[in-house]
Amino acid sequence: MKGHNFTTRITVNQSPAEVFAAIQNVRRWWSSDIEGNADSAGDIFKHRYADVHRCEVVVKELVPGRKVVWTVLDNYFSFVDDQSEWKDTDIVFEIARTGDRTELTFTHVGLVPTCRCYGICADGWQGLIKGDLHDLIALGSGGNPSDTSQGEGP
Repeated sequence: MKGHNFTTRITVNQSPAEVFAAIQNVRRWWSSDIEGNADSAGDIFKHRYADVHRCEVVVKELVPGRKVVWTVLDNYFSFVDDQSEWKDTDIVFEIARTGDRTELTFTHVGLVPTCRCYGICADGWQGLIKGDLHDLIALGSGGNPSDTSQGEGP
């Protein structure tokens, strides 16, 4: 088990196209402080949360209605010594139609239990994917940009 990448899933009533569009709307579910865009392959965006977490991410792959892959180019956590734990990892969103519902499988490839940040990051991703992103997809409302306690996870 110790080498397994962090993975979580949600299932929603919305179409794969709606799930795909919500993922790309990263400011609505991850953080309102995102700089840059996540709309096209090659786009680079930066996430920042106070002095606790900063990362720079490139959109590596976009397959409309099916898959989104981001690669972490650079990362900083204030709470770990090894700043390379996220660097060169992939954040993968796989979208599949299952009957009349859509399943989103989120995997952070390289975020494994041996990483010092694993517990905090796994909790953060769970909250973001099963909370803010799910709500954006299902209800049209993700994390509230004016409430910094939401949508600021890992």
